[in-house]
Amino acid sequence: MNTFIKVLLFLLFSKVFYWRVCYGSYYSTFISSNSGRHGFVTDEQPLSKIAIHKAVFGFHESASVKVDPVLLGVKGEDTAWVNVELKYPEPSENDWVGVFSPANFNASDCYSVSGKSHEAPCICTAPIKYMFANQSNSNYVTTGKATLSFQIINQRADFSFALFSGGLENPKLLAVSDPISFANPKAPVYPRLAHGKAWDEMTVTWTSGYNIDEAVPFVEWGWKDHTPKRSPAGTLTFTRGSMCGPPARTVGWRDPGFIHTSFLKELWPNTIYNYRIGHMLVNGSVVWSKMYSFKSSPYPGQDSLQRVIIFGDMGKAERDGSNEYACYQPGALITTDQLISDLDNYDIVFHIGDMPYANGYLSQWDQFTAQVEPIASIKPYMVASGNHERSWPNSGGFYNTKDSGGECGVPAETMYYVPAENRAKFWYSTDYGMFHFCIADSEHDWREGSEQYAWIEKCLASVDRKKQPWLIFSAHRVLGYSSNDWYAQEGSFEEPMGREHLQKLWQKYKVDIAFYGHVHNYERTCPIYQNQCVNPERYSYSGTVNGTIHVVVGGGGSHLSDFTTIDTVWSLYKDHDWGFVKLTAFNHSSLLFEYKKSRDGLVYDNFTITRDYRDVLACVHDGCEPTTLAS
Repeated sequence: MNTFIKVLLFLLFSKVFYWRVCYGSYYSTFISSNSGRHGFVTDEQPLSKIAIHKAVFGFHESASVKVDPVLLGVKGEDTAWVNVELKYPEPSENDWVGVFSPANFNASDCYSVSGKSHEAPCICTAPIKYMFANQSNSNYVTTGKATLSFQIINQRADFSFALFSGGLENPKLLAVSDPISFANPKAPVYPRLAHGKAWDEMTVTWTSGYNIDEAVPFVEWGWKDHTPKRSPAGTLTFTRGSMCGPPARTVGWRDPGFIHTSFLKELWPNTIYNYRIGHMLVNGSVVWSKMYSFKSSPYPGQDSLQRVIIFGDMGKAERDGSNEYACYQPGALITTDQLISDLDNYDIVFHIGDMPYANGYLSQWDQFTAQVEPIASIKPYMVASGNHERSWPNSGGFYNTKDSGGECGVPAETMYYVPAENRAKFWYSTDYGMFHFCIADSEHDWREGSEQYAWIEKCLASVDRKKQPWLIFSAHRVLGYSSNDWYAQEGSFEEPMGREHLQKLWQKYKVDIAFYGHVHNYERTCPIYQNQCVNPERYSYSGTVNGTIHVVVGGGGSHLSDFTTIDTVWSLYKDHDWGFVKLTAFNHSSLLFEYKKSRDGLVYDNFTITRDYRDVLACVHDGCEPTTLAS
């Protein structure tokens, strides 16, 4: 059977295409009318540029798409490179290739905003990535021939590659490849570690295609050369009905598979453990992941070298260059690769919101977990909720913007474990040796009188500063200080109602440093209270804790944010570049802060804090304990 007949039968039997234009998508209007608060063109999710509902069938008998190899992961790999050979006798610079998964992107998946099926068959699932046909060969427009290289990750289904003309706005299908797949599409992949609710507990979360009626998930773990133990895992998933709106509920929907979490308990402090993920099938055989290792956390208050990485707003990018025509997250891989290269020199990571910027295109969550897997499978990878994970109108959040693309927090809350009492309310505390972290959720109300405000005060008050002298507050949105231009235009230099409600808590409990993302740059303030610098030093702080240092560290990889031209006297250092912060606690009296650029890993800003316990106890303005004259 020749290629023309095979593809024609594929299209007809799957009811994907029709000989007319499908109905216009509501989401196209939604995207164009919701460019977001920042107003950047680059805020647009690359996949949202594809008007997939407008696709028409224009199959050309001389067009072809061939992919090699067709079977991936034969040695257990979860990532593979494939070559896609294109031929089309009427080429143009607007021709592009979309990668679809599942391979049979059929019209039964169509789902309208109203919840009713479309009246006509059409392509109603966005590709998981795309690339223009002339990317690797500028001669494509004259020869009609090109070979593209795509990186494919295991995402629980097969893949097909479709050649379109008409650009992204008016796509016309010309040819579709035969399906390709991984040897085991259901295999357990992309483990991510996180602290449990106890200091001696580590959680392992991963994704697979196995439901509990097919296989029993567990983690086998232990010391090297010792008999391992097995810990069971719980299994979660979510459905299209869990999404709050488009595109997550429409063209961006993709089955997330099954998300498993196992709790490894009663760990010895500072100990290397090996682990691997298993799924026991009904026949008794086990599907294994590869072997990983991690180092358990120190005992709270333990005096030892402890190193922490903090950043926000990293996003994801494709190593094959696909999707990136809007410079959507241009620094994502720069930061990722810098952290991978430096794995031996830090202990724990805090990614404080805006993770993949999937914005309702669910396939991108798999892409992100694969991107950070070399980090998150070895180091605890603690996350916070950002606007691009949570914000959606009338969904119980504090903001009514459409930044999450209809996800309303569900993928983030399911794909990543955090030790919160309720993951739908993404605030939590965690300890790492001499550090105590209070991670707030700026997508929920933090103002005085709110549930979260009470929790923040409880978290800050709960730490014993004799054992854990380094108290860190963090949230995604800037609840403290920022010289970002849009905050300056609003006249607030912060998220409105941020520090007005929280600064008295930071002062009362003597928070050392407050970290934020959301603004895509780096900035550090002086120790500050009520808009006044309370310490004239810039690089060395000692003695009484009389104000909190506020740090914006949102340059993890997304397009960068501009600073205002207004001179903000409390701002000590600004950097319009991608980077991250490293905190090093040497002991109970000495802390080193370093800001590093992602491009070279070098230190561009730093300071030290040196003090004793009595300096934390000392009375400061609005931070004094009650006293009595009684003897």
